[in-house]
Amino acid sequence: MSFALYAAPIVGVVALLFAFYKASSINKVSPGNDRMKEIAAYIQEGAMAFLSRQYKSLGIFVAVLFVILAVVIGMTTAITFLFGALFSIMAGFFGMRVATKANVRTANAAMESGMTKALNVAFSGGAVMGMSVVGLGLLGIGVSYIVFRDPAIITGFGLGASSIALFARVGGGIYTKAADVGADLVGKVEAGIPEDDPRNPAVIADNVGDNVGDVAGMGADLFESYVGAIVSAVTLGLIAYGDNGVFFAFGLAAVGILASIVGVFFVRGDGDPQKSLDKGTLVSSLLTMIVGALLSIMILGSFQPFVAIIAGLVVGLTIAKITEYFTSAEYNPVKRIAKESETGASTNIIGGLSVGMMSTALPIIVIAIGILVAYFVSGGAAEPAKGLYGIALAAVGMLSTAGMTIAVDAYGPIADNAGGIAEMCKLPEDVRKITDKLDSVGNTTAAIGKGFAIGSAALTALALFSSYTQAVQLTAIDLTKPAVIAGLLIGGMLPFLFAALTMDAVGKAAFSMIEEVRRQFKEIPGIMEGTTTPEYATCVDISTKAALKEMIIPGLLAVAVPVFIGLLLGAEALGGLLAGALVTGVLMAIFMSNAGGAWDNAKKYIEEGHHGGKGSEAHKAAVTGDTVGDPFKDTSGPSLNILIKLMTIVSLVFAQMFVLYGGILF
Repeated sequence: MSFALYAAPIVGVVALLFAFYKASSINKVSPGNDRMKEIAAYIQEGAMAFLSRQYKSLGIFVAVLFVILAVVIGMTTAITFLFGALFSIMAGFFGMRVATKANVRTANAAMESGMTKALNVAFSGGAVMGMSVVGLGLLGIGVSYIVFRDPAIITGFGLGASSIALFARVGGGIYTKAADVGADLVGKVEAGIPEDDPRNPAVIADNVGDNVGDVAGMGADLFESYVGAIVSAVTLGLIAYGDNGVFFAFGLAAVGILASIVGVFFVRGDGDPQKSLDKGTLVSSLLTMIVGALLSIMILGSFQPFVAIIAGLVVGLTIAKITEYFTSAEYNPVKRIAKESETGASTNIIGGLSVGMMSTALPIIVIAIGILVAYFVSGGAAEPAKGLYGIALAAVGMLSTAGMTIAVDAYGPIADNAGGIAEMCKLPEDVRKITDKLDSVGNTTAAIGKGFAIGSAALTALALFSSYTQAVQLTAIDLTKPAVIAGLLIGGMLPFLFAALTMDAVGKAAFSMIEEVRRQFKEIPGIMEGTTTPEYATCVDISTKAALKEMIIPGLLAVAVPVFIGLLLGAEALGGLLAGALVTGVLMAIFMSNAGGAWDNAKKYIEEGHHGGKGSEAHKAAVTGDTVGDPFKDTSGPSLNILIKLMTIVSLVFAQMFVLYGGILF
């Protein structure tokens, strides 16, 4: 059954060729008039300039960690780490470059051809991101395993992917929210102008932020999840089933990519955009399940591992629906926050915090049930190794159609950018209605994407944690040992510290942005009259500098702390740290993402005309709540998903060092 292993990198190449085909089709669409080209150029130049500066900064980190790995662990692990980092960078670069071309073409397609063409262009841009992520991920990890045939070595590839993902998520999140908060508080509340009004100096930085945060950052996030899930499945599969366990993991990932490509062709934009996107997602999922069942019987000789895959898919879809309930304006939680906004910002914020905390209960229960089902149906009661492999397969199953999931998710910020360009270029009102409809659907798809990201983070981190316990030969973690309790408490604290650092970074950057926007309104005559162009580049530079400066400490924290705890307190105490971080990290991620989403949609619900509409006291309170929620849902919350996985894979890569030299203090 080794055909599945060799098919994996080939399918990865197929995905990249399909991404190139989709990118070429976008280039053939007209970008519109000169004003549209001008605005689009501002956005693209700002986005690519940020990526260029970010990657230069990360080059130093990658080089230093490469040397450390080469000396401490071995050159082969260091090489796979380097390729993991480079492939993650390439996925973000390709995806964002095309996204910044698709935005203006989506707006022009809406103007010239209507909803169907606009959806096709926006979704094609998302598909390039999706196929780049899964194509590079499967190609890189497949070739690494074929060359080295050692799971311990390919963990280096996962470390490279995770490292870049954290910096990309944190940096992109700080950038986009600093611009968003500045644009909202000064533009909407103080100046009383629309969100995408060209008179707002922060408007270009805000649109750039949609790309660096929600396209490149999100892509790097799911690239890391995708790779991490396969790494854990390969590591545990070898223990549970020998080579067949490895072949099945790669075969399932390859099938998921091919199914995603088929699913893309079912998104045609006929009628309702939401139904069209749902159809593509459903087709890709069904195809993966059908072929996955056959592979399970052919390669592993059992149907049981396939049930674990179904458990993972059900967990992802259920969390997505729960997320939608707590964050969509169609349901009571968001409507209640909007109602509470009538009495001011304080009650709006209390309501949002309450909704965010309440939203953690059901997802955690669903994840717990999914873990138990995946473990026991895979034979964990009789053979624990097979049960742990089942948990890893649940994560792979959830992410097997990541190409489609990312395509649907990345479509959202492209549609959002298209609406901003339509507003800034004063395109006809019916164009803005189309882009608003696409953007509205994008908010729902983003909620689904976050549901999968949270669920996959929990399952992948648990699977990697299981791989770590196997690597250091831990059969249990003894909570009566002081060192283990110390590790548990430190691990539980880290997500709070990490969230605080990233929130504070957004606050500092937003302060500078607000001051700059106020200065331009005050000192540059003619901005409000529309006779003078604001200094967009200054605001872009503020967000860029802040993001690059503030992303360093949180990123280093995730890499350094596990190494120090492992060396000082030992491998078992480090296991306690990982367990503590997993529990509080997942809870915080759900809480922050859902609270932020609820605040955002409560504001939009009021803007639709409810509770006084735009300009009302309720609207001003909701805008304040939304600015609090922005770093919750787009900076700290998503970054926590990566934090818990990065710390686990760092521990896995350095596992043997902790076995040999760990526990200096005990």
